[in-house]
Amino acid sequence: MESYLNKEKPEVRLRAFRAIDDPETCALFVEGHKNVLTSIGVTKVTSSKNEWVDNPGAFVLIVESLDKKKVYGGVRIHVAGGSQPLPIEEATKALDPAITNLVYQYAQQGTGEFCGLWNSREIAGYGVGSIFLSRACVAISTQIGIKSIFALCAPYTVQMGINSGYEIETSIGNNGTFYYPKLDLIATTMILKDPEFLSKAVNEERDAIFKLREHLNITRVEELRKKQIEIHYEIQIPNLENWDLKAAIANTSLKNPDLENKDLDEFDIFY
Repeated sequence: MESYLNKEKPEVRLRAFRAIDDPETCALFVEGHKNVLTSIGVTKVTSSKNEWVDNPGAFVLIVESLDKKKVYGGVRIHVAGGSQPLPIEEATKALDPAITNLVYQYAQQGTGEFCGLWNSREIAGYGVGSIFLSRACVAISTQIGIKSIFALCAPYTVQMGINSGYEIETSIGNNGTFYYPKLDLIATTMILKDPEFLSKAVNEERDAIFKLREHLNITRVEELRKKQIEIHYEIQIPNLENWDLKAAIANTSLKNPDLENKDLDEFDIFY
């Protein structure tokens, strides 16, 4: 099947994989994300650096044509303890070093970050970036095994995060906010503290995410504002027998020497 996108009722695949298992699709992700950022005047974003393609702790979700030749959007989950700090650490540690220790505390049970969300103009308006990729991202977190998810959200995605059960983390930055990725843009730090149960998510989002977990590989017609899109979900992550969350947790470290000798029980609130 060709990469032609039927605007009346697009038909796409939403697929999950570990970055190191599919370098060709990662290259398509990188190019598409770069084009979207450039179109809005953003040329330097930490989460858009290409080192993640070799990070054993990076997982990818993409929306692609059925022939796999065209990528229309994507998002990633980076797990703490991979070959890089989480993007949120790299982006904000110069503004507030406390982010490193905050991530470390959550990382002791397995944490990750929802990052690099984008969709192309070709598929704008169908809910790919605003809803369906975000739901799938939370849905696959239980396969990966992480117990929390960080996100650095643009203003228009904060409510989407709240609907999915994320909470604003006010302990860092200016009550959780930073000027990022440039001085005229604001990003809000959010954390999903129970991706398995989603106790604070609205019913619609919780139900949709649970249904995806029950049927990881399924074709469904989704609808948003009277616009339909047929999505071939393939979100059962292949090769997970090669993934070791315990090794990733063991690879995390407390970077702030002022805290290294403190009793970690002080940070129980983070669990």
